[in-house]
Amino acid sequence: MKIKHLRWWMIGLVSLGTIINALARSSLSVAAPTLFKEIHITEQQYSWILSSFQLAYTVAQPICGYIIDIIGLKLGFFIMIVIWSVTNMAHAGCTSWGGLAFLRGIMGLSEASAIPSGVKCNSEWFPATERGIAGGIANIGTSIGAMLAPPLVVWALLKYNWQMSFVITGAIGLVFAVMWWFLYDSPQKHTMVTKEEADYISAGQERHLMADGKKPAVMSFFKMRNFWGIALPRFLADPTWGTINFWLPIYLITVRHMELKDIALYAWLPFLAADFGGLAGGFLNKIMMKVWGVNTINARRLTFSLGALMMLPLSFVGFVNSAYVAIGLVSICAFAHQMLSTQCIVMATDLFKRDEVSTVSGFAGSAGWTGILICTLIMGALVKTIGYNPFFIFLSVLDVGGAVILWTFVKAPKFDDKSPSQPRSDSTLAPMH
Repeated sequence: MKIKHLRWWMIGLVSLGTIINALARSSLSVAAPTLFKEIHITEQQYSWILSSFQLAYTVAQPICGYIIDIIGLKLGFFIMIVIWSVTNMAHAGCTSWGGLAFLRGIMGLSEASAIPSGVKCNSEWFPATERGIAGGIANIGTSIGAMLAPPLVVWALLKYNWQMSFVITGAIGLVFAVMWWFLYDSPQKHTMVTKEEADYISAGQERHLMADGKKPAVMSFFKMRNFWGIALPRFLADPTWGTINFWLPIYLITVRHMELKDIALYAWLPFLAADFGGLAGGFLNKIMMKVWGVNTINARRLTFSLGALMMLPLSFVGFVNSAYVAIGLVSICAFAHQMLSTQCIVMATDLFKRDEVSTVSGFAGSAGWTGILICTLIMGALVKTIGYNPFFIFLSVLDVGGAVILWTFVKAPKFDDKSPSQPRSDSTLAPMH
């Protein structure tokens, strides 16, 4: 049986994987207020637990990306899904912050595969003009998972206990692992792809970025300005997303004094806004390229810059009286973050070869999670004494710096976007000067 437009089903499957990935990851932040009481952990110990995950996630992203480039997306992602799901279920047996930190570290090592997997799927299944939209679809999984976590975890807490919330989210992952194994494959191997779609994908791929069968030359990436052009903006942008994911429920309870049921009702709104932001960025890319004639790289950069300007309202979150207005401001910034973050993630497919794109994406992701890790440790040490307001102000302006780096470092490939298979010269591997 052949399925038309199978590429959209494949990116949808990856997005479902990132949803489940983020759901498992976000379960801890929603359950945290309960864990503070039942396991008697402090804000600083909580920051150490988060940091264990973030450190492992930071280190593992390029490793996961490299594994996926070598053994293939189907098998590589399957292995990682099973590991993080079983580990998440094991949280139910923890009785101390140390045990949680250990298990979060293992989760970080395996969950780091999600974004490189999405980038790999995007590079294999989509022509250049559609990769922005496909990247937005893949990336919304992160925010949908975080959006689903508050109501699901609160329901499990109220109906059962905090242990069951981890068992449920882990079991969902194991079910998805089976789905992934039987449904995903590359366009060259998938039995359900039509010849017309396979030809369409091939025609839209840049010939100078096609896989050459070589292993990724890892150390060479650090000499390329294009790598730093997407890695450094991730370093500046991702701490905001980490703050929304890991600290927002605690902020709403301890500072805004919201009830747990209100968290379940409203804390998912920023993640819904983020979903629309990721998709909006992709469609804006396509309009710029198809209607306005903007080349691929500049379309990504312009969209990132617009998102950076939309991040500025974050600085006012701590100064508004209403908790609901604060959530509204955070939602605007979540929309903006996913709009700009998706651009950096997708640009790896515009600048690097197909058999190295997951590794590059992993290293760029490590830069982003290094920023999150540093921010988490600083917040854990200082938020009790100086509050959240200085962090909101600081985070609101970082992406403007990221936009400057994106325009300064990235050197656009010199090929005709209307015929991406005909490059004029290969400048994607431009070295640092």
